[in-house]
Order: sequence, then C-alpha cells, then structure tokens
Amino acid sequence: MRNPYLVGTKVYLRPLEEEDAAVCHAWLNDREVWRTLAMRGQPNTEARSRAYIRGLDPNRDQVFAIVLREGEQYVGNCGLHAIDPIDRHATLGIVIGRTGFWGRGFGTEAVALLCRHAFETLNLHKVCLSSYATNERGLRTYARVGFQVEGRRREQVFVEGRWVDEVLLGLLAGDFRPPPG
Repeated sequence: MRNPYLVGTKVYLRPLEEEDAAVCHAWLNDREVWRTLAMRGQPNTEARSRAYIRGLDPNRDQVFAIVLREGEQYVGNCGLHAIDPIDRHATLGIVIGRTGFWGRGFGTEAVALLCRHAFETLNLHKVCLSSYATNERGLRTYARVGFQVEGRRREQVFVEGRWVDEVLLGLLAGDFRPPPG
C-alpha cells in the first residue's frame, strides 16, 4: 500500500495527490460517471483536475484517492468538504470513476471509512450529502452506512434532457453503522 491513511478490507484511502489528475480527469469526461455528479457536462482536462487538487483547503477539505488493496488500482475519489469545526459537520462527496468497479462494494466501504474518520478522528456530529434521485446505486450505498433522507428538492437539476430531483441526506454520529465485512 502506498501512503495509506484509512484502511478497509477491500480498499484503502490515501491523500489525493496532484499526479492523480492524470487519471481522474478522464473519469469526469465519461458520460456514465459525470451524469451522477454535480460537475456534469463540463469538459474536464488534466490541468483543470490539477488546479482542483492544488486548490483544496486542508482546513476545510479532506479528499482521498480510493485504491483497491488487491492490485493497487486507483478507482475513485472521496472526501469531506466544507468541514465546519464549530458546528461539527461536513459534506461528503464520492466518485468511483472506473465504471467496471461499480457494484462491488468499494464505494460502500470508502463511505464507511470516511464517515468513521469524520466521527472518530474529526469529532464531527453530522455528515451531509446530496444525490440525484436517479443515482439509485449511490442512494443504496448511503442507506447501508446509515444515512437518512432529510429532504428532496423537486426538479432541482436538469440531467440529459429531463428534470431530476435532488435528495438531501444526513448521517448523525449516533446513527453511523458501518456495514459488515
């Protein structure tokens, strides 16, 4: 494992590095990937990804590369954004950029590792996120870890020619339940 920070049974999380831009920028141009993300429809370049990584504020953002323990493949990114140490909450984001690895539990484990870090290391009280209602795989992942639906913004985003609801989710520290194994 190269520079592991949070380690699970299937994946480990390491700090995102500027060199990762060479891989992750291509994910963001993959239609299957970007249609689930807020940054959809914006062409991405390696330079743009590098600028994003360089611009992260370590006091407000902790972003990690998701790497498979077996084979050391870099398959995604996840992070806590807008970390608020006073009100003790943050916003979670995740992307499994290699679509061939969707549905294998890597995202669920990464979300669980990140939430454990949020609650046990950063002493946060709550982790929030939003997801498109069409992202059923993501919504199942969040529910497995204990996220609760807190609201819905009807027809909030325009995705591929139609209006889609945005689902607002939250996880309190006391409701966190890491999935088994």
